Amino acid sequence: MSELRVALFTGNYNHIRDGVALTLNRLVQYLEQQNIPVLIFAPSGPNPAINPHEGTLRVTPSISMPVPGRKEYRVATHFPHKFRQELEAFQPTLVHIATPDGLGIGALKWAKKYDVPVVSSYHTHFLSYVDYYKLFLGPVKWPFKKMMQWFYPQCQRVYVPSQSMINELGVEGITGDMKIWARGIDTKLFNPEKRDLEWRKKMGFAEDEIVVSFVSRLVWEKELGTYIESVQRMQQRNPKVRALVVGDGAARSEAQKKLPNGVFTGFCSGEDLARAYASSDLFLFPSYTETFGNVTLEAMASGVPCLVANAIGSSSLVVEGENGRLARSGDVDDFTKKLEHMISDPTALQNMGRRSRELALNYQWNHINEALVTDYRTVVSNVQADLN
Repeated sequence: MSELRVALFTGNYNHIRDGVALTLNRLVQYLEQQNIPVLIFAPSGPNPAINPHEGTLRVTPSISMPVPGRKEYRVATHFPHKFRQELEAFQPTLVHIATPDGLGIGALKWAKKYDVPVVSSYHTHFLSYVDYYKLFLGPVKWPFKKMMQWFYPQCQRVYVPSQSMINELGVEGITGDMKIWARGIDTKLFNPEKRDLEWRKKMGFAEDEIVVSFVSRLVWEKELGTYIESVQRMQQRNPKVRALVVGDGAARSEAQKKLPNGVFTGFCSGEDLARAYASSDLFLFPSYTETFGNVTLEAMASGVPCLVANAIGSSSLVVEGENGRLARSGDVDDFTKKLEHMISDPTALQNMGRRSRELALNYQWNHINEALVTDYRTVVSNVQADLN
């Protein structure tokens, strides 16, 4: 078998610090640790959120997504000729495409021309985002869906983070040779031992208060409004319930006005983020646009019970009644009801937290990425055998 050399194409690698970018940076780090050459092609911005990033990045042309207030989102327009020459010199034996945009389609066509195996990974549930911004993106939903139905079957493999996401794509008529590439977690960093009562006190939380956390980019499509309203309703019934919001984004100012007694930490990472998770008592994440739910897994590893939307992503991590509860997507009444039920039994809540930690230990990054690389090699070997 020829040497494994990976060309990675993605719509986001360093300009937004989200689950996609963090997952791909971790993958590149792992590949380089295994002495596997990798070259990345992606758009970027003037002040990238991940700096420095892993690996060698070639920044490709892009435009802002046509959604007011969301200029940080970029859409890669095409695969430039100058980078095609560099790609040919790199001589990849595998092309990995993470986004079916202009760049990704250009990469697919290049790979087909030169008989280079192509795999893709599905990170963002694009169609649900289109639904969230119907006014601006609604007209492109049908053609974009058709493009996805054309794009993914042309890849030798499509890596999807959960079985529930595979099922959902099937409902949308999006097919391909799909295989689960789950997400991992640093269980040493995200750990119940990071719980810090002094930090809670410093943040203004009393020892007997119930801290309900939300960790994400602060944008409304993460269902931040459902979190806010559920906590507000619960506070009317139990004033000991407090809100802890970790993250930053376009919705922060308005969210702070709606939750004047909430604690907003701003962006956190590393030990600060781990401490915030572990120092909360319950993690409430209503987003239904996730393909996996990285933040839910981080909360679980921190030993925190979770209340999440019964939707793709988080529902593949939270076992109803074991390490948390599942609520109907976008249903504030259901979230509030289940939040009240969870905090009404402190012993059961603690047991759920312990179970969260146990389940999270099944998601180890090195094992997950090792399995991915093994499958990379299988794909390359199969394509070479077909060509011979």
